[in-house]
Amino acid sequence: MSTEQRKLKFAVVGCGRVSGNHLAALSSGRLSAELVAVCDVAAEKAKSKGEHYKVPFYTDFNEMMTKHPELDVVDIATPTGYHAEHVIAISKYGKHIVVEKPMALKVADCEAMIEACRKNKCRLFVVKQNRFNRAVQAARKALEAGRFGKMVMGTVRVRWSRDQKYYEQDDWHGTWALDGGVMSQQASHHLDLLQWFMGPIDTMQCQTATRLMDIDVEDSAVAILKFKSGALGAFEATVATRPKDMEGSLSLLGEKGSVMIGGHAVNKILHWQFIDQTPEDAEMVEAHSQEVPNVYGHGHLPYLANVIEAITQNKPGLVEAPEGKKNIEILTSLYESACMGGGTVHPGYPVKLSKLGVR
Repeated sequence: MSTEQRKLKFAVVGCGRVSGNHLAALSSGRLSAELVAVCDVAAEKAKSKGEHYKVPFYTDFNEMMTKHPELDVVDIATPTGYHAEHVIAISKYGKHIVVEKPMALKVADCEAMIEACRKNKCRLFVVKQNRFNRAVQAARKALEAGRFGKMVMGTVRVRWSRDQKYYEQDDWHGTWALDGGVMSQQASHHLDLLQWFMGPIDTMQCQTATRLMDIDVEDSAVAILKFKSGALGAFEATVATRPKDMEGSLSLLGEKGSVMIGGHAVNKILHWQFIDQTPEDAEMVEAHSQEVPNVYGHGHLPYLANVIEAITQNKPGLVEAPEGKKNIEILTSLYESACMGGGTVHPGYPVKLSKLGVR
């Protein structure tokens, strides 16, 4: 990063739990970025973050946008059900946008967000920070180098713990309209990793259950997938692990090697073995595993660095809107399959889930 490069000016909309990762990264001094303002409809949250980071705070993002025409990027970390509304409204100011995962809860909303940003000549990036974990990046490089050969199977497991208090701290948690269940929220990153490594999905079957939580949505889900390559996939996600988080993991099996990445946040290489060894293989576990403070990991900073590079150098970002939409198409198909009793469906399956309000 050149010291001559102008810092992009950021604002963060939504000062809830996940915003801390964005605010800390933007204020770290390690990015070519400057935090200019924060906003939240809850005045106490906006005030708390604004005072902590010593920037102006607002409860109305339109007021913020009007008072800060110098902004380059608006980082949206509001409840998922509001993402489409907020992206479309903010796109009218012609500023680039970062939106937290999942991009939205409906494929149609994703399409509307993409169209609004196209119309207003701004770029839309979707947060998938786990793609930037050291362990994940190492496995991706091995994949791109052809070290796995023909892929056989990919598996993700999210075994985390959320209690009733977690869902009751905000009235939008655990609702179909604003949140979605474990597949949409906690495990959407891992589902993204599965398709990023294994490629397009051909068919899938899914079952969901609400076992321990008093919520509208699922707290547990399992699915089997078949990829267009012919490889198979397994997806397991729950927030009903007790008494505490167990793992967030990714396993990749190919004809020439296998890798397992585990830890709480896909942050540690647990197994790395290939038929054709390289000198670097012996150092992989130590060099590419990280300790993490929580399930968010350390990926937000390199993710935002990628966004900044994409904007300043006018090059593609790793996770722009089409990749975010792809994730919602897969999630929609999983919910459709579960609703149909585990029937096999394709991504983008046109069934309207009026019961769930997903589509």
